[in-house]
Amino acid sequence: MKRRNFMTVLAGAAAYPLFAGAQQKATPVIGFLGSGSPGQVALFTSRLAAFRHGLAETGWGEGQNVSIEYRWAEGHLDRLPALAADLVGRKVDVIGALSAPSALAAKNATSTIPIVFTVGIDPVAAGLVASLARPGGNLTGLSRFNLELMPKRLELLSELVPQATAIALLAEPNIPITEPMIQDVQEAARVRRVQLRVLKAGSDSEIDAAFATLVQLHAGGLLVGPSLFFASRSEQIFALASRYSVPAMYDTREYVVAGGLISYGPTVAFHELGIYAGKILNGAKPADLPVQQPTTFELVVNLNTAKALGLTVPPSILARADEVIE
Repeated sequence: MKRRNFMTVLAGAAAYPLFAGAQQKATPVIGFLGSGSPGQVALFTSRLAAFRHGLAETGWGEGQNVSIEYRWAEGHLDRLPALAADLVGRKVDVIGALSAPSALAAKNATSTIPIVFTVGIDPVAAGLVASLARPGGNLTGLSRFNLELMPKRLELLSELVPQATAIALLAEPNIPITEPMIQDVQEAARVRRVQLRVLKAGSDSEIDAAFATLVQLHAGGLLVGPSLFFASRSEQIFALASRYSVPAMYDTREYVVAGGLISYGPTVAFHELGIYAGKILNGAKPADLPVQQPTTFELVVNLNTAKALGLTVPPSILARADEVIE
C-alpha cells in the first residue's frame, strides 16, 4: 500500500471513534409520562425522591449521568398518545409510566423502548404484560393493588363514622380502574348495609359539584378513588371536605401528610421503580424483570384534621394506625 493511502486509512480510523461518539447521546434520558399533574407538590416531590434513590442504588444520578424529562396530561387523557409519541420521538432510553392510561399510551407508542410502570389495576388483565412472573415484551413495573383495597377502605371509613348510613365515592371517569372499582365498592357497601352514592368528577368544577351533591344526599363520609388527577387537586378537595365537614378516606399517605384525614394503601414503591429503570439502563431487559406487587400496607391518620372536623377517631383505628400525625 502506498504511504499516502495508508495514512489516509489510518487517519480515518482514528477519526471514527470521535464521529461515532458525536452520534450518540452523551447522557441517557428517562421520560416520565403522567396522566395527572405535578401541581400536588407533596405527592410529586416524595415519589420523585424515592425514584431517584432507586436510580442511585444502580449507579445513576439525575443531572450527573442521566437526565429526566417530564410529560403531563394535566388530567386530559386524550393528550397521552401525543405525549407518549413525543417521548418516543425524543428517543428516550426508558419511559416511566405513572398510571394505567399512561402505560397503555406508551405501550401503543413503542414496542422497542423499555417501559416501567406503576399501576393500580391488574397489568395482565389490562393487556400490559403477558404474566406477572414473565412480563414479555418491553414493559414491566409495579402493581399497587389499589382496586382490591377499595372494600377495605370502605370498611375503615364506616368504622370511623359508624353513624353514617350513606357514603359517597368520588371517582374519576374514563380511567380503567373506575367501573370495576364502583362494582367492588357497591358490593362492599351492600354487605355493610350502607348506601353508596357514586359521584364522578374529571374537572375542577365537577369536583365542586360533587361535594355539593354529596351534602344534599346526606353522605356521612367520602371515599376518594385512586386518581392522579385527584392527587393534583388535593388542596381543592381538602378545602371542600373542611367546608362541608366531610370525613374523607384516601388511597396514599401523601394526602394525609398534606392535610387529608385518613388513608389506607400499599407503601408506594417508587424506590423499586427507580431500581428497575436503573437496571434497564445497565442492560437488563423488561421481559426478564417480574412485575412487583406490594408486600406492606399502611394506615395513616391525621389527628389535626380530625380535630378540625370535630371528629373523634375511634381507639380501634388509632391502635392499628402505622402513622398518626398530630
